[in-house]
Amino acid sequence: QVQLVESGGGLVEAGGSLKLSCAASGRPSSTYTMGWFRQAPGKERESVASIIGAGGTTYYVDSVKGRFTISRDNVKNTVTLQMNSLKREDTAVYYCAATNYRRLLITSRLAEYWGQGTQVTVSS
Repeated sequence: QVQLVESGGGLVEAGGSLKLSCAASGRPSSTYTMGWFRQAPGKERESVASIIGAGGTTYYVDSVKGRFTISRDNVKNTVTLQMNSLKREDTAVYYCAATNYRRLLITSRLAEYWGQGTQVTVSS
């Protein structure tokens, strides 16, 4: 079993930056794909970014390309999401997710493990 714990959410002004971190425990993370999803009120959960292995293949939803960067440390079993140039529409609960398979987390049904979520609020 895998446990995921997020940290780093909060309130930030538009144009600012936040860094989200997710620590995985329970099993070695080197075989997992890890990623981030977000869910705003009244909207479906959407994939934001995912990464296969450390420095492997990555995926970003179009709306965050050039602003967000996902990275991973297999030694520390962590995955981070550096979010720059934040916009109000980035406001959501952000969830860390993982899968046993080497596949990008394009949709939520591909993830087997979830964190509890961390709130990101971007004010204008």
